[in-house]
Amino acid sequence: MVIRENYLKKIRPFYNQDLIKVIMGIRRCGKSVILRQIINEIIESGVKDENIIYVNFELTDYHDIKTSKNLDKYIKEKIVNKNKYYLFFDEIQYVKEWEKTINSYKAKYEDKISIFITGSNSDLLSGEFSTLLSGRYVSFKIKPFSFKEVCKFKNYELDKYKLEEQFNDYVKWGGLPQRFNLNSEEEIRTYLTDVYNSIVVKDIINRFNITDLELFNRIAEYIVTTLSQTFSAENLVKYFEENNDRGVSKTTLYNYIEYMCKAHLISKVDRYDVRGKRILNGKYKYYLTDLGLGQILNTSKKEQMGAYLENIVYNELVYRGYDVKVGNLDNCEIDFIAIKNENKEYYQVCYYLTDDRIINREFGVYNNVLDNYPKYVISMDKFDMSQNGIIHMNIIDWLLKDEKI
Repeated sequence: MVIRENYLKKIRPFYNQDLIKVIMGIRRCGKSVILRQIINEIIESGVKDENIIYVNFELTDYHDIKTSKNLDKYIKEKIVNKNKYYLFFDEIQYVKEWEKTINSYKAKYEDKISIFITGSNSDLLSGEFSTLLSGRYVSFKIKPFSFKEVCKFKNYELDKYKLEEQFNDYVKWGGLPQRFNLNSEEEIRTYLTDVYNSIVVKDIINRFNITDLELFNRIAEYIVTTLSQTFSAENLVKYFEENNDRGVSKTTLYNYIEYMCKAHLISKVDRYDVRGKRILNGKYKYYLTDLGLGQILNTSKKEQMGAYLENIVYNELVYRGYDVKVGNLDNCEIDFIAIKNENKEYYQVCYYLTDDRIINREFGVYNNVLDNYPKYVISMDKFDMSQNGIIHMNIIDWLLKDEKI
């Protein structure tokens, strides 16, 4: 088991706080494992097993707990002493009006309990929950394995010359933890197909009452095959007119894409005007939370290695805690502007720097960026091609490097 210290170090300061700890992420990204790792740390600190209550609502053992009243009755029967209790509710969205029970615990038990909840839909933090518990929770978003975590899990030797095959596997099949226990591509494809179907049915179709599954899947396929491109509703409407012989409204398109974001299937990234220092409304890019799910959706089999690498860099920056935007400067695009703790970094990503044209394009975008923050060009090239203060790095080296901040 990989100890996911990147997340634990962020959650750890809140173990004994009365703030509710909300852990969110796409299905099968490892939320339950993180809960178990938190439980292990709490037990190691001296808390007795009897003061830890863990409920996974996806298990048949707890299928009778369907309402807030059922949940309240179950917890009341478990709290039998005056010591502090630690409550862990995994995939709590299955319980109707669970927010009311959680809110009542805050008033009833005060600082005698510490609550952790997980969910697979960002709507967890909206609606009645945000109304009842505004300002009384902290949230953490979990991603599938980073490439460094994959290397730890598989005990790969950290040498870029030996890791390229494993990296290509990561690009193709993504980082959902359980898939690394499977032995063949057929098994992986079957597993990822099941995960995708589970996300669509449980977190999107049922939740938002979608009736046109075919349309939803076609929109998802379009997003996958246009990774790293600025999204255009007009282009998508035209795509359906030309390839599906049907009309689709912009409202429906935007709604379906928003549902994908809420289920953590994709992420929406704003474009930022570097000179004007403002967000450009209506100018977005979308990136997959896990490229393996993109492999399932990409029926055209068209490989887009540049876009895949860009997607991996985006996910890694988010994993490292950066706020990430796409940069816009004088009709040029900077792939990413990443900000954390008042520090800023710029990133350009490409497959290979194969000729002067590509080199000039990737490095030249920084000509009008006049500040002194670090500027990177990331590619698959193994030789250092840094120039004019702009840092070039092999993507595997970059993914495996230790963070400075």
